[in-house]
Amino acid sequence: MTMTACTPREGNPLLTPQDTPYGVPAFDQVRTEHYLPAFEEAIRQYDEEVTDIIRCAEAPTFHNTIAALDRAGLLLEQVEGVFFNVLEADGNETMDSIAEQVTPMVTDCHDRILLNDSLFRRVKAVYEQRGELGLTPEQLRLTEETYRSFVQNGAELTEEQKERLRAINQELGILSLKFGQNVVAETNACRRFVTDEAELEGLPESAKAAAAEAATAAGHPGEWLFTPKRTSFTPVLQYCANRELRRQLLMDYTTRANHDNEYDNKAIINQTMRLRTEKAHLFGFDCSADYILQDAMAKDGRTAMTLLMQVWGPSLRAAQREAAELQVIMDEDLPGEKLQPWDWWYYAEKLRVRKYALNEEELKPYFELGNVRRGVFALAGKLYGLQFEPLKDMPVYNPEVEVFRVTDAEGAFIGILYTDYFPRAGKRPGAWMNNIMPQYVDDNGVNHRPVIINVGNFNRPTAGNPSLLSMDDVETLFHEFGHALHGLLSQATYRSLSGTNTPRDFVELPSQFMENYCYDPDIMRTYAFHYRTGEVMPDSLIQKINNAAKFNQGFVETELLSASILDMDYHLLTDVDTIDVNAFEAASLKRMGMLPEIIVRYRSTFYNHIFTTGYEAGYYSYTWSAVLDADAFAAFRETGDITDPATAARFRHLLEQGGTRDAHELYLEFRGKEADPHYLLERKGLE
Repeated sequence: MTMTACTPREGNPLLTPQDTPYGVPAFDQVRTEHYLPAFEEAIRQYDEEVTDIIRCAEAPTFHNTIAALDRAGLLLEQVEGVFFNVLEADGNETMDSIAEQVTPMVTDCHDRILLNDSLFRRVKAVYEQRGELGLTPEQLRLTEETYRSFVQNGAELTEEQKERLRAINQELGILSLKFGQNVVAETNACRRFVTDEAELEGLPESAKAAAAEAATAAGHPGEWLFTPKRTSFTPVLQYCANRELRRQLLMDYTTRANHDNEYDNKAIINQTMRLRTEKAHLFGFDCSADYILQDAMAKDGRTAMTLLMQVWGPSLRAAQREAAELQVIMDEDLPGEKLQPWDWWYYAEKLRVRKYALNEEELKPYFELGNVRRGVFALAGKLYGLQFEPLKDMPVYNPEVEVFRVTDAEGAFIGILYTDYFPRAGKRPGAWMNNIMPQYVDDNGVNHRPVIINVGNFNRPTAGNPSLLSMDDVETLFHEFGHALHGLLSQATYRSLSGTNTPRDFVELPSQFMENYCYDPDIMRTYAFHYRTGEVMPDSLIQKINNAAKFNQGFVETELLSASILDMDYHLLTDVDTIDVNAFEAASLKRMGMLPEIIVRYRSTFYNHIFTTGYEAGYYSYTWSAVLDADAFAAFRETGDITDPATAARFRHLLEQGGTRDAHELYLEFRGKEADPHYLLERKGLE
């Protein structure tokens, strides 16, 4: 598709300063025709800024080379922040087409910079003198990280190798984009209508109402529509007695982009892994995991895999015990039938009710989305003194987006938070946090505060009910808000070190840490109000939740860890010719001893984390960071107050640092010791 370009600056809200509150992007003025010329102009400016650094007549210094590089490319980062956030959260075919054009443009821009010999000589000159320049710790960190980035992106390769690297990077960018587009297309295309309400026996009325409204909107009044979106099919898995419908919906979800059609991702996975492995070989690494993880806390693939296997054994044994319990209950309903993956959630819910008298549908009326969000805001106030003020009439890309002004206890401006919580056709699955605009301090000493977004796919309100969350949804909201705090509280000087610019196996610490507060009784009393009566959740229900805290954790961890191990198996490959994706996945699961009653959390063909969103060889990070978060929360528990002000002040300091410090050193400073895996195993009941 050819886009019609307007004059680069004239009339383009992405390129000219707009009179918007707090300088946020003018989402309401941006049109699709603005994006391509904005990218072209931003890339042109970035090239000019870098050229000025290269042509500087003065000898290389920290300020005229390293800091100047960090300042360069701000406009491109801002354009990317708007475009890719809208693409992921509110995309369409036109946006996809633009993405296919701009992705190689941006990749080529970064390659031109990182593979420029003249620029690298200046960077290297500063790096080699760094001990004699009297740099501050943050300046030293930026110098070392800048030099490392150049080396790891090919600055020391031969010209022939650089040309091959450029080609690899270009193709990987397009493959990643296409993979994600295929998953969205398959998710949107799969619709399963039910015409007989008797087939929905056991399904809660709220889930039936949502399915009925979806069917009516799709032109099928009087029917019920279910899709591979989690908010749609999960209640069926959990409550519906119709075993065949459960099977169909789980298969719809787990076979996406694996149907040998135009949206099939198996060929993309093959080419992606060939290129990633070839790229690792260019840099002298045997496998892509070792190349990717050289700056992570784990440092290499084998170290990451070792941690995974330490937790895998106890998790698998717990899952085996859970499967045996579920089989007993299933035998009561269907004697002689073997427990299958589409039975697990259904019988786990029955077992939860039997053991703990806890029914999730009983809880949902207390987990109204607005109340949960107010609760997590209040927790941030308790821990860090933050206040969240809703802002009206702010520019947004979709009417469902809400905006908040964040201030600290003294009233100082911290940043802007956008929230976008409901599924729509153009939104990719899952939940995430992104920067729309970064935090940094400019040359005049002005601290530019960040604009952060939390995105989710929670239950939409229906005609009779507001958005009511499941327990998993509550944890997800707390999790993504933890990422948001990491971005909002940033106090770095340099953009490339601010906020969540940390190693992948550290960046999940702030998010997973927040999950520890979800079901604490005192915290729950700040958000768990019945949406009709306004009554706080009874202590008896809160007690049931906490009694069941370790229930089904073998399943949860096994589902998670199997995906992490599958990811690592792909990226530990030392040679890739042709991968039979389904056979490779099956062999990986067989080696780890995966239970047939559990399906890996992400099957290869819709594994967005490792083929689209930058978590390749990094899904283990959730477990690595879980060790850190459980240990960090133990620091609070040891004081007798999980919101202890002194401990919270130390943890806030950790959040503020972003990537300005070595992650391991930063954690040791907070905790005073190495993280102990015991706390994670204890929390999960896996010891």
